[in-house]
Amino acid sequence: MNRKITSQYQAEAEIFKALSHPTRLFILHTIKEKSYSVSQLAKMVGIDISTMSKHLDLLKRYKLIGGIKERNTVYYQLTIPCLFDFIRCARKMIDCSPECQQLQCVPKKLNQ
Repeated sequence: MNRKITSQYQAEAEIFKALSHPTRLFILHTIKEKSYSVSQLAKMVGIDISTMSKHLDLLKRYKLIGGIKERNTVYYQLTIPCLFDFIRCARKMIDCSPECQQLQCVPKKLNQ
């Protein structure tokens, strides 16, 4: 692979790493419809604010979320709603039996 292709795949892999923690997935699902502050999110999850801030910083680094400052508080919101298209697909993969996956997920050309 050339450097450009490797760099592209590395960037994509980094996004998947950002999605690879249950707390970060919870954050994304929670802020899908409504903005929340770091303290509100930390309380929901049951972790300290500094740990929640680290999770939020990682999601911000990959532009999955953004913050809107109101006075002294930043409220976080989802910036990439199409992310849930992928998450719905992942959920189907989890919920689907092996037979279902074989019939629905494999291109028809490979099944013939």
